[in-house]
Amino acid sequence: MAIATAPTEKTFSSFTKEQGANYAQNRRGYHPKLFQTIIDHHTSTGGKLDTLLDVGCGPGTTTLDFASRFKHAIGLDPSEGMIATARSSNTSPTIQFDVSTAEDLGSHLTPPIADASIDLITASTAAHWFNMTLFWPRAAQVLKPGGSVAIWTTGSVKIHPSMPNAEKIQGSIDTIEARELTPFFVPGNLMTRDLYRELLLPWTVSPKVEAFDEGTFLRKEYGAEFGNEEEFLRGSGVEVNLDMMEKMLGTGSPVQRWREANKEKVGTEGDVVRLFRREIERLLHEAGVEPGKEVCKGSIRGVLLIVKKKA
Repeated sequence: MAIATAPTEKTFSSFTKEQGANYAQNRRGYHPKLFQTIIDHHTSTGGKLDTLLDVGCGPGTTTLDFASRFKHAIGLDPSEGMIATARSSNTSPTIQFDVSTAEDLGSHLTPPIADASIDLITASTAAHWFNMTLFWPRAAQVLKPGGSVAIWTTGSVKIHPSMPNAEKIQGSIDTIEARELTPFFVPGNLMTRDLYRELLLPWTVSPKVEAFDEGTFLRKEYGAEFGNEEEFLRGSGVEVNLDMMEKMLGTGSPVQRWREANKEKVGTEGDVVRLFRREIERLLHEAGVEPGKEVCKGSIRGVLLIVKKKA
């Protein structure tokens, strides 16, 4: 059964500006080839490139990376801390950032986002926090005829099989995750793991949003298991040292919730990301990797969904 709504997101939405800056620094952006796939599909089906609306924009990474293809760009996020971070990184007068939920889509702003004014709406690893039953009617309202909604997410990251002792490392990571982090998963996290197969679409919400065209719907899956190893994240498949791996793992919402519940362990050998690191180090050493030369390489899974508004 499809999940009717995702719960209101409470982890990232409460971020301060400092937390938003840390998130932006350590969370990888998306590969230009992903953006090009979106643009190609959007324009080939009649979409224009005047105004981009990036929803759940966080610290503005996707908005800033994607905005050069449009005359204007707007980033919205419910977190004041995230928006403060995004504004501090923005030097373009054609890009604006505002606090707003995905369900409201800027209707309360001054001036509000006008009806039929947006060419492309994007949501990067964020839609699992939206109430899609409320999002889709509002998206139909602000989109131009022939406009598009592009939604994508990363799924679980697996150890790349080229790593020494890869199978044992994956097994140990899975064990630690099940023991430490699974209790801090919420339905939104599970939706990303399942690559949005349960995400509600305009024709599966109730009532249906008739403004969208099911016949042009695109679903594209990324990852070796799907026979598609196109780049999804910037630097995906690149080896990183274990200091960077710890920082990247620390941006995940289950880790954030674990740390909130285990404040006395944060930054110690008992920190959940340190548990991952020590186990990876142990198994790399077991495979003959010298201390100080440990690196980690991941295999990324992802999915892209594109929905068109009828012209």
